[in-house]
Amino acid sequence: MNLQTNHMLTVDCREVVSIKNELLVYVSDQVAAIPTLKNHQFTLSMFDDDETIDTSVVISSIKEFLDSIGEGHNFAVISNNDVISIRSITGKSIERDSPPPTGEMFSCTHCGFVTRYEVEYQNHMKMHYL
Repeated sequence: MNLQTNHMLTVDCREVVSIKNELLVYVSDQVAAIPTLKNHQFTLSMFDDDETIDTSVVISSIKEFLDSIGEGHNFAVISNNDVISIRSITGKSIERDSPPPTGEMFSCTHCGFVTRYEVEYQNHMKMHYL
């Protein structure tokens, strides 16, 4: 397996846009990276410019998340340089009756950490003032 490392990775979520926010939170927590949300994708970058992101860990995290919601067998996770794409094997995208509200995401103004849990956000903010 190609153990590629990057300073920044883009995760293309076009075919899983309804779970993009949940996926972003899960993956960024797993790899301890700063997420940045965009239209149909998100990027991951490191706190320190000297650190790199292990692509294989990001791919494993995406697969774990897809498995946890029962969609692992319907999607392929493909890495091409610094872009990871999540592609439907069956041609179907993930549909959710009501997507999680995006207005309830908490984002750290200091480092970009994102969570949907206010308690987790408050605990994170304490770290910046120790």
